[in-house]
Amino acid sequence: MIKSVWQTIVKHHVRTVIVLTIVINFLIVVLSGIPGYLGDIPFWVTQLPLLNAVMNSFTFIFLLFALLAIMKRNITLHTKFIYAAFTTTSIFLVSYVIFHFMTESTPYGGTGLVAVFYYFILITHIILAAVIVPLALMSFFTGYKDMRPVHRKWVHWTMPLWLYVSATGVLVYMMISPYYTF
Repeated sequence: MIKSVWQTIVKHHVRTVIVLTIVINFLIVVLSGIPGYLGDIPFWVTQLPLLNAVMNSFTFIFLLFALLAIMKRNITLHTKFIYAAFTTTSIFLVSYVIFHFMTESTPYGGTGLVAVFYYFILITHIILAAVIVPLALMSFFTGYKDMRPVHRKWVHWTMPLWLYVSATGVLVYMMISPYYTF
């Protein structure tokens, strides 16, 4: 059963990418507009931003190693690092959704040029995080299906943008974490 579902997903990967992109990005937008959880926030929820930063760090590292592996034409190692990057990104996404469902948004408390820098990084991070969803998924499926010429075209854009999104995710955490009030 699971194998046949996976085969259908792979066969119709463009539809899969479109549906997942809409669902993931819609969920994030909806979560940003709803009020946070009204009760006491459990301690483990307060640790999720740190987990998110750690997962983004691992994603960045795995992507770099995947890039180095493919530059050395080691497809097997490249594939393993890409799977690792998707795993840490998936953990991040689940953690991010839980955290933003359970808490109110934290306002940034910095001022001046530091605030300008923070909001530039935050805004570009948010926009590119939405863009990276279909890019990463198309890159994954074209690689999985061994569509090398098409895969190369997708990853030409995906790799640098995904590296930027994962790195800026860590930077945003480092800059906002002093302002958490839980």
